[in-house]
Amino acid sequence: MTDKDASAGSAVGIIGLGIMGSAYAQNLIDAGFTVVGTDVAQGALDDLAAAGGTVAATPEEVARAADIVLLALPSVKALQAVTGALVESARPGSVVCEMGTLPLEAKEACRTALAAVDVKVLDCPVSGTGAQAAARDLAVYASGDEAAFRKVERAFAGFARDTRYVGAFGTGMKLKYIANLLVTIHNLSTAEALLLAERAGLDLDMVFDAIRSGAGNSRMFEVRAPLMIEGRYEPATMKHDIYVKDLELIIDFARDMRSPTPLMAASLPFYFAALAEGRGKQDTASLFAVLRGMTTPKEV
Repeated sequence: MTDKDASAGSAVGIIGLGIMGSAYAQNLIDAGFTVVGTDVAQGALDDLAAAGGTVAATPEEVARAADIVLLALPSVKALQAVTGALVESARPGSVVCEMGTLPLEAKEACRTALAAVDVKVLDCPVSGTGAQAAARDLAVYASGDEAAFRKVERAFAGFARDTRYVGAFGTGMKLKYIANLLVTIHNLSTAEALLLAERAGLDLDMVFDAIRSGAGNSRMFEVRAPLMIEGRYEPATMKHDIYVKDLELIIDFARDMRSPTPLMAASLPFYFAALAEGRGKQDTASLFAVLRGMTTPKEV
C-alpha cells in the first residue's frame, strides 16, 4: 500500500492559511489527504478551494471535521482564540499540532485547556522558509505525547522533508529557538559576504555557485543568496516584522538559560534597521539592501 493509498479518506484540518499553512494544505492535497481549512482572509479560503481543499467558515467547523488539526497561527492572541473554539468543538481523542514559533507558555496553556476535553496537543514548530514550505523542504520538530505523534507522523510526511520526534512537550520550541539563532546569523553573514563580493567587483552569480560548493556554504546562503542577488524581496518567504517576533523569543530564551549569544546580539541592529527603513513586509533577505545602504561610494 502506498502512502497516497493510506492517506485516502484521511482528513487533516488546518487553522491558519498564511504563507506556511497554505503550503501545508497544498502539499497534503497533493499527497492524497482530504484537507479542510479556515482563515480570516477570504483570499486564503479561495486559494484553498482552488487547490482542491474544503473551506470551513470557522475553527469549530475544522475541528468537527478532522482528527488531526494543524495550527499555523501568527500570534498568541490568535492561539488563545482558537484554543477556546477547539475546547468547544474538537473531537475527543483527536490531536492538535501547534506548528508556530510562539512562547512556550502559550502552547502550554493550549495543551492544558484541551487536555480537559481529551484532546492531545503537540508542540511542532517547523524549520524552513515559506519557499521551502512550498517545495516540501521543511523539518518538523515534534514534541509531546509520543503516541499522539505516531498518529500524525504520516500527515507530517505529506508536507515536510524531515520529521522527527524530539522528546517531551516544549523540546520542539527549544530546538526551534536554537535553529532560528543560526538562521539569524547566517542570513546576515550571507548579506555581508555578498556585499563584500559586489564591492570587490565580482560576479555575484559566480560567487553563489562557488561558495555553495565550498566550506563557506550554509542552508541560508543557498536559500537567501539568490533573493539578495536579484533584489527580490517581495513576496516575502519570511517577513521582517514577523521574524523580529522570533528574535525576541530567542533573546528571552537565551537570557533564561544564562547563555551568552554574542553573534546573535551583534545581528539584531540590522534587523531593526530594516524595520526602520520600512521593510517590515519584505523578506529578511533585504538585509542585503540594508547593508548596501550603509556603504559609501568607492574611491577610484
